[in-house]
Amino acid sequence: MAIILEPELGVAVPEDLPPMDLKKRTDAASRTTELLAEHGLDVEPTKEDKDVAAKITLAYADDPETTSKKITSSKVATLTPASLRLTNNILQEFGHSVVQSAVQVRHLVTNKLIDETENPDPRVRIRALELLGKISDVGLFAEKSEVTITHQSTDDLRAKLREKLQKLSTPEEKIEDAVVIDGESLDVDAELGLKEDEKFDDD
Repeated sequence: MAIILEPELGVAVPEDLPPMDLKKRTDAASRTTELLAEHGLDVEPTKEDKDVAAKITLAYADDPETTSKKITSSKVATLTPASLRLTNNILQEFGHSVVQSAVQVRHLVTNKLIDETENPDPRVRIRALELLGKISDVGLFAEKSEVTITHQSTDDLRAKLREKLQKLSTPEEKIEDAVVIDGESLDVDAELGLKEDEKFDDD
């Protein structure tokens, strides 16, 4: 029995389709990865794969809608199967309620890094320790400076300012007109040959 189908023509395609949530997108894409893994594909994540998965999940935790818009299907296709699989596992295993909180995802990434500090590869261990040291809560490699703020009342500030102005207007040391050389007073005007009436002559 033949079934005749008549297609509908002239159906407009909506331009403002909502973007697919990243969680659903990675779930769909990772199913292909799982099939490839069953047929011998190596999906063991490398350090780079873990870094990519951590960045994506943290971005999704901060802003799911914006991250879902930025990471389109074409961008998902550029991810390695291992990073795609790891990203999906994180999102699916801990659920939407968990990834909504950046703090919880931060704890997840921190725990994963702690696990990697026991990795048999020394390069992986050093990299994991380095990333742990860069976490803001640890701040091992961050330069810290202490700033001391002393709060003073307006009256105290005004008194200190008045004291400084007083010192500037009435210097403690009096400047003498004569220059003393070897214990004897030297009259500079006399040495220059100026007469009394020429001292204040502007011409």
